[in-house]
Amino acid sequence: MSTTAVPTLRHEPEKKKHRQWLWILILLLIFAVIFWLVLRKGSAPQKAAGGGGRRGMFSGPVTLTAATAKEGDIGVYLSAIGTVTPVYTATIYNQVAGVVTEVHYREGQMVRKGDPLVDIDPRQYQANVDTATGNLERDTNVLAQAKMDLERYQTAWAKNAIAKQTLDDQEKIVAQNEGLVKSDQGTLDFDKVQLAYCHITAPFTGKVGLRLVDPGNLVQASGSTPLAVVTQIEPITVVFTLAENNLEQVLKQIHAGHTLTVEAWDASQQQKLGIGKLTALDNQIDTTTGTLKLRATYDNRQDLLYPNQFVNTRLLVNTEHNMTLIPTNAIQHNGDEAFVYLIVAGKKPNEKVAKIQDVKPGTANEGLTAVTGIQPGDVVATSSFEKLVSGSPINIAKTPPSAPTTSESNAP
Repeated sequence: MSTTAVPTLRHEPEKKKHRQWLWILILLLIFAVIFWLVLRKGSAPQKAAGGGGRRGMFSGPVTLTAATAKEGDIGVYLSAIGTVTPVYTATIYNQVAGVVTEVHYREGQMVRKGDPLVDIDPRQYQANVDTATGNLERDTNVLAQAKMDLERYQTAWAKNAIAKQTLDDQEKIVAQNEGLVKSDQGTLDFDKVQLAYCHITAPFTGKVGLRLVDPGNLVQASGSTPLAVVTQIEPITVVFTLAENNLEQVLKQIHAGHTLTVEAWDASQQQKLGIGKLTALDNQIDTTTGTLKLRATYDNRQDLLYPNQFVNTRLLVNTEHNMTLIPTNAIQHNGDEAFVYLIVAGKKPNEKVAKIQDVKPGTANEGLTAVTGIQPGDVVATSSFEKLVSGSPINIAKTPPSAPTTSESNAP
């Protein structure tokens, strides 16, 4: 009886293994294709593709606001942080010892030059003045008597009635009395000064600080406690720094005879505190910071600038004329490139569409930017940029606001 051999199945595992690798390769290929499509969609430039990836997301006209480019002037500013610094600050100390009898000022009061501030008991100093006055009167009369005697001796000497020695002695007596009168006059003047120190007045117009002494306090001439502090508020100055790289622009305007204006803004840069004039430059550059100190003076009529207050300064160094100005928020960026959406006529009647236009931004100031690449009168979009693509039909929500013809009228 013959035996039939059963075929072996050793090739079947190898076929299964090949099929598994085939499915893995197919899956990898599918993932690669999906990944490539995602990258292509995300990296395709909006300008080159015309926003094709978003075209299907927003159907119908895009409603937006717009602005019209205008021709005008715009200021070139240098910004810095400054400190409000009074022109004058006086810390008043007592020059004589005594008891404070009167404090005339109120805390925070505006005083004018010569207004009384503090009185010190003047009685002892008045007594010294009276004594010195009496001594001066006595010695003045003694001198007058000596001069009369000298005249008599001169007459007698002319007649050979007295000796020459008597005349010489009388001349020296007169000289001694003259010296004594001068000494008395000096003592009187000194005592008057001491008496004047008992009545302290404001050295200039300004604001007084908090009260530092009260009536009844005994103050010493060598004391360290001031009687009052007076600070000038109107006018007032701001000291700020300027990088040495920008110094040439400032000096060029100064040498040309121009008066430069400096704006002062609060810390949030929301409120303008004043417009002043550049009045002084320091005489040397700080080598540690590479900056130069400058001083600007403000009228400060509304007292918005306060001593030692930190402010933001904007120094106007130039004014660019006849520039094309558009709102800063109309400018969009794609990497290093800047562009705007122009509103132009479409193919259909009364249709308006968006068109991408490259621009080159320049000086920016107070929400406006000078640009090249468009012309005055062009209308640009100022909102709904996430919906816009090149060629999108648009509806303007309201009349385009007119850009100011000038952002700075005070040219240097």
